[in-house]
Amino acid sequence: MAEDRRSQRPSRGTGSGGRPTGPRGGKGSSAGGRSGQSGGKPAARSGRSSERAERFDPTSDDRRERRGGRDSGGGGRPDRAGKGSRPGRKDDWKRPAEKQGDRTSEQARYDGPDLPEDITGKELDRAITAQLRGLPEKLASRVARHLAAAGSLIDDDPETAYQHTLAARARAPRLAVVREATGEAAYAAGHYAEALAELRAAKRMNGGTAYLPIMADCHRALGHPDQALKLAKSPSVANFVPEAKAEMTIVEAGARRDMGQLDAALRTLELAPLTSKTRASWVVRLRYAYADTLEAAGRLTDALAWFHRTHAIDSDEITDAADRAEALEKRIPQD
Repeated sequence: MAEDRRSQRPSRGTGSGGRPTGPRGGKGSSAGGRSGQSGGKPAARSGRSSERAERFDPTSDDRRERRGGRDSGGGGRPDRAGKGSRPGRKDDWKRPAEKQGDRTSEQARYDGPDLPEDITGKELDRAITAQLRGLPEKLASRVARHLAAAGSLIDDDPETAYQHTLAARARAPRLAVVREATGEAAYAAGHYAEALAELRAAKRMNGGTAYLPIMADCHRALGHPDQALKLAKSPSVANFVPEAKAEMTIVEAGARRDMGQLDAALRTLELAPLTSKTRASWVVRLRYAYADTLEAAGRLTDALAWFHRTHAIDSDEITDAADRAEALEKRIPQD
């Protein structure tokens, strides 16, 4: 299904408004650099330190001995003669590294992947860092570094990017910008149910509608094209900027195809500005989706013409329109 849907998926981050620019240069988002454009690109979870892995097991003999024998029949309280020898101090309670157990999955998620030394968090756009200012300084720095790391990896290693956003979410689950980042990274990694949940949370927090195309595509991926169509008909879509409208159109047409409604999918795309004179990427994607749907409908000659039109403006080669056109030429009988 993923292969069939490739040409019908929206690009990540297609909303309106002033979205931030991340470390990957030019395509900004809260996931350190993904291109959404709402004010505010992760399920609520309170941050808990990985120091839990260093605590003693409550049933261990060592702990009972440190408690002055109260658990083992020794009776009495421990000697408090010297301040430095108080058994309650943090240093006294650390388990030696060789005796520490494996981290739980929750601890591993909280810690997140290792942060590259060259990622400082300053790579994030000011619009994102401004939303982190309500956090304590060290916490804000850690969250920022995870978001920036996610942005630098989301294209090449989306799964690791997703793990970075989970670490940020574990520390700051009440920030819309963090929930959005987690949603976009989950979408990139193919975790569609998680992406939908996170983007819904972000939308509840800031009222943004920029996430609707991705949310609709998540519904498609989860086998609910009818829910995707409901989002495509949301009143807010009428106020989208051209790029966002194009992305929603692509998803809507894809949902129609999922339901076997090829004619309706074609009509949906034909109402979009396919002949726009701009060479923007959203026009390239619209034309490609239209050509792909024409081919699916068996209109090979028309599909060939639109693949050529797509290739003519696809200077960045974001599609394989040229290859698709070449393949079609071999299938169409020559006069």
